[in-house]
Amino acid sequence: MDTVKRYAIVGAGGRHEMYRDAILGEYAAGALLTGVCDNNIGRAQLSATWAREQYGQEIPVYDADHFDVMIRETAPDIVIVTTKDSLHDRYICRAMELGCDVITEKPMTIDAERCNAILEVQRRTGRQLRVTFNYRYSPPRTQVKQLLMNGVVGAIESVDFHWMLDTSHGADYFRRWHRNKENSGGLLVHKATHHFDLVNWWLDAVPETVYGTGRRAFYVPQTARRLGLEHCSERCHNCPESASCPFYLSLKDNAHLRALYLEQEPHDHYYRDRCVFSEAIDIEDSMALAVVYSNGARMSYSLNAFMPWEGYTIAFNGSQGRLEHKCEESVYINADGSVPGALKREGTYIRVYPHFAPAYEEPVWEAIGGHGGGDELLLQDIFDPDANRDDQYGCRADHRQGAWSILTGIAANVSMQRGEPVATRPLAPALR
Repeated sequence: MDTVKRYAIVGAGGRHEMYRDAILGEYAAGALLTGVCDNNIGRAQLSATWAREQYGQEIPVYDADHFDVMIRETAPDIVIVTTKDSLHDRYICRAMELGCDVITEKPMTIDAERCNAILEVQRRTGRQLRVTFNYRYSPPRTQVKQLLMNGVVGAIESVDFHWMLDTSHGADYFRRWHRNKENSGGLLVHKATHHFDLVNWWLDAVPETVYGTGRRAFYVPQTARRLGLEHCSERCHNCPESASCPFYLSLKDNAHLRALYLEQEPHDHYYRDRCVFSEAIDIEDSMALAVVYSNGARMSYSLNAFMPWEGYTIAFNGSQGRLEHKCEESVYINADGSVPGALKREGTYIRVYPHFAPAYEEPVWEAIGGHGGGDELLLQDIFDPDANRDDQYGCRADHRQGAWSILTGIAANVSMQRGEPVATRPLAPALR
């Protein structure tokens, strides 16, 4: 690469580590980390300590209230946003206003008002905004994209898509800040943004109308009582039911979770291990949608967060046959130090059922690493774009794809409130 790009990161939780280590490690020749900012100064300092001990680099740290100061003093070209979802818009918009391009974790934001605000600021400033959909880069998902682009089952008429979050990863959303819609928009925005973006990308279409239903059916106090848990605390730490609860999470016994969260509690009193059966939770754990797309295709979709295995099944019903894809992923808890969402090859396949011809199975493309092998390829594309200059599958996503990915979930949330289908385009008039 001809020039060194300067990056600052806002949000020093578990997800920022992937970007930090890529900048300081493999892509250091073309990238410089100028600062880390977080509303928990202890977590930002922990990140700087890691940078010093592992890479021999001193990284300035800033409190979130001094975000503008960080930009002024460290002069990044690009700001990477890995904060809580409800804060994405604040830092995306401010970074663009201060003259920076932005890379943000999904979802771009959590509701229509904030989505429109981001789109307006991007239009006004002309800055680049990239949303990091790592699943697009995952080899098996890219393989599905290639097959559909090649017309292997003709024009797609309908899609059946069902995503399972298991009782490790799925339960974790009910312990963390994600458990409240004011922070995350619920799983239909926070988690399913990945899924809806994949469908938009696979179909090369956008959602037009959405009808959604959902409820919290499993992570409720009644389940705790059914499991014989009569004395649950509001958090796992020092809970009297720790020896009996199958959902108990020990922060102190995992070195990474202890350092990142338990030891940083005095700074902001954020508790990473809230009880999954708490009355304070207001997101759904079981959801079903019907979606109509701009190309006329229909999708039936479900998301359940208490399943015995992690992954998804999807079927594309086309004018010339049917493509079925199943993907199983490894069990993990966010930021526990393990590889997130690694592909389980024995549970993953792609099968094609042509009209008037025998069915056959496609050898699945190799995928190693986090999120089905997508993380490393995403990082390569961000920090060494010459390595994938042509982007033949259209994996790179900007503010428009970021907006369309969240509009399905946002419309579904509105639909659940109104009890009727909701059109997506009126929700985002700034999406031109």
